[in-house]
Formats: sequence, C-alpha cells, structure tokens
Amino acid sequence: MSPLKISYKSLASNPLTSILNIVLIAFGTGILTILLLASTQISNKLERNSKDIDLVVGAKGSPLQLILSSIFYIDFPTGNIPLKDANALSKHPMVKRAVPLALGDSYQGFRIVGTDTSFINLYSLQLEKGKFWNGNFDVTVGSEVAKTLNLKPGDIFHGAHGLTSGGDTHTDHAYVVAGILKPQNNVSDNLILTDIPSIWDMHASGEANDEAKAPVEVEEGEMHHHHPDETEHEHGTMHDRFNEEDAEGKEITSLLIQYHSPMAVVMFPRLVNQSTNMQAASPALETARLFSLIGVGVDTLQWFAVLIMLIAAISVFVSLFNSLKERKYDIAVMRVMGASRSKIFIIVILEGVLLSFVGALIGIAIGHGVLHLIGNLQESGQARLSGLIFSTKELYILAAGLLIGIIASILPAIQAYRSDIASILSKG
Repeated sequence: MSPLKISYKSLASNPLTSILNIVLIAFGTGILTILLLASTQISNKLERNSKDIDLVVGAKGSPLQLILSSIFYIDFPTGNIPLKDANALSKHPMVKRAVPLALGDSYQGFRIVGTDTSFINLYSLQLEKGKFWNGNFDVTVGSEVAKTLNLKPGDIFHGAHGLTSGGDTHTDHAYVVAGILKPQNNVSDNLILTDIPSIWDMHASGEANDEAKAPVEVEEGEMHHHHPDETEHEHGTMHDRFNEEDAEGKEITSLLIQYHSPMAVVMFPRLVNQSTNMQAASPALETARLFSLIGVGVDTLQWFAVLIMLIAAISVFVSLFNSLKERKYDIAVMRVMGASRSKIFIIVILEGVLLSFVGALIGIAIGHGVLHLIGNLQESGQARLSGLIFSTKELYILAAGLLIGIIASILPAIQAYRSDIASILSKG
C-alpha cells in the first residue's frame, strides 16, 4: 500500500479531529484570500480609473471626496465650480487636457455624466453599437449599464435627480441612447455619458434657461475618429464650445486635468488652491491616503488570519502527536513487515500535508465565494468586487498552507522515525 493511501486511511479513522483541523486551516486561508483579492482588485481599479489623470479641480471641501466622486463616482461631489473659472483654468499653458464633468443625476443607480469629447480620448473609448452622443439628451452608455438595464440604441429613458437610485424622476426631458461602448474594464463601463448642456437643461426651468444653454456642437468626424495618443491642445475645447456669454452663470462639477510638463506637478496645484476659489486634488496622493486608511483594518485582519493559521498548525501537531501514541504498535508492526524508517517518516508528513492542502483549497474556494457574495450585495458598480477573478498570489497562500502542514508534522514524524520497535512490541 502506498504511503499516501496509508496517510489518508489514518486521517479517515479519526474524522472529527481531521475535520476540525481542516476547518481551522480553511478559515485562516479564506480570510487571507478575501483580503488578497479585495486589495488587488481595488488597487487595479484605482490604477485603471486614475490613469492619465494628474489632477482633479473642483469645489472646496474634502480632497478625497473630490477624487472619489470625480474619478471613481462612488461619493457625492463637494459642490460646483463656475464654468467661467473652469474655462480660464483649462487655457493655462501648464494644462495639456481639461475634461469637464457635470454630475447630479442617475438612472437605476448608474450615474449620468455630462462631459465632452475629451472624455473619449482620456479613456480611449470605443463603440460596440451606435454612435457617441451628439447633441442634447443623446447618451452613450457603458457596457455594464447596457447589459444590466438591457439598453440598446434608440431606447428612451428618464433620469432621476441624485446620484443614487430613488431620486425624483425628470419627466420633462427623456434621454435617447445613441450608442453602447465596448467593455473598457474601467469606470466608463458603469457610466451614462452625455453632453453638459443636457445636464443643465434637465435642471432648467423656463424658456430663459433653454435659450441660454445651446447644445454642444460636435462634428461627426470628431466623435467617431478620436485619437487618444495625439498631442493636440485639448485644453482649448471647453473655451471654444462655451464662450464668455454662454459661461456666465453656468456651473460644472469638476475638471480632470492632464499636465503639459512635469513642472506643473509642483506649481499648478498651488496655483489653483491659492489664487482661485477652487481646490486641486492629486489622485496619486489621495489614493495613497485612502489605502493608508484602509490598511489599518486590513493589517488587523491579516494578523487575525495568521493567528488562526498558527492555531491550526498547533492543532495539527497535537492531533498527529496523539495519533502516534495510539498507533505506535501499528507502526512497529509495519516496520517488522518491511517498512523502512523513511517510509514511516513520509507517511506522517503526508498526513499533515493532506490536512493542510485540503484545508487551504477549501479556504481559497470559500474566499472566492464570500467575495463574490459581497460583490453582489454592493450597490455601487464602480467599486464592485468579484470572486470570479483569480490571482497568481493565491499560490503563495496555498504554499503557506502546505508549509504549515509540514512544520506541524515534522516533530511527530521524527518521533515515528526514532521509535524503538523492540521496546514497543515487548510491551504489546
């Protein structure tokens, strides 16, 4: 009989103890798996969504709130800023590209974002069906929005006031789906994109407001043949579309800024914060701050999981040690029948490895299942976690589980290796 089969039969003879050891190991590895997958997915989302955005300019308030609302769309904006001031800022020589955002409405929990064609270039958006928005109340929806709400080009819907589901519905104007975006694997998958005047008109009352807000006029070629890698001066876009008269009294939520040169990293945020009534927030700094805040809780849970793994290792050691006392006569008989010391040593080691391997596999599976359940319970699609995403770092968790089994069984294996056959049989 092979050593592996003997080890399995030995564990099966004491099922309660074996199950307890497996549960302890599974619990520890499950927590570590959840923490690993969650931190990896959050980190990747933050990196993808803030890529190529050097600065966010918005109303005074919390810089972190400004970043969360304008890049990740998971918080409420700090307020609005005058379009006139945003125009002036977008023309600054240090600015390569300024992408305006106008927030305030949503549809079935998905945020409606007013912007212009610079947003297309910023995220290198591509169409799956239809076309990009071109005029008031045209919208282009992200792939997840279309999939979840079963939208297609030509469909009509009414937005609701507020950034979460349940707000007052705007029945005066209906949005028309112009196109569907290809999956981008970033925040745009969960957005409904339209032009900024649509957001203004949606909240306007009376003809005076309608006359003051002309639609954004965009040539079809610009909408369908964007070139994200070109170095055109897109910071003039807003100023060209909204002249001084149009900008008077109008507001937007924020600006996403790209710099022309590294020198702007130091000078431009200080310029905004000191010489305007707006604030500048760096995505890199604020996301690092966010991770430092989250890290305290993550570290605590990691140490808790490690403690559980240590307890599991002690439990495996105790169970194998006690098992050897009960089986020492059987081991002596195996030796008499020709089993070598090394074979006995391997059998005991394999018992610990089997326990830890099965426990680690179950723990990883539980971790994925729990994380997927958490993701399904999350209201916001922007930060939704998935248990269907695997990481190569999980191999380290599996290796750690195997190592625990080996370490826990090494002393009992040495004891079995050194057992005195003659003494055991004489007492038997």
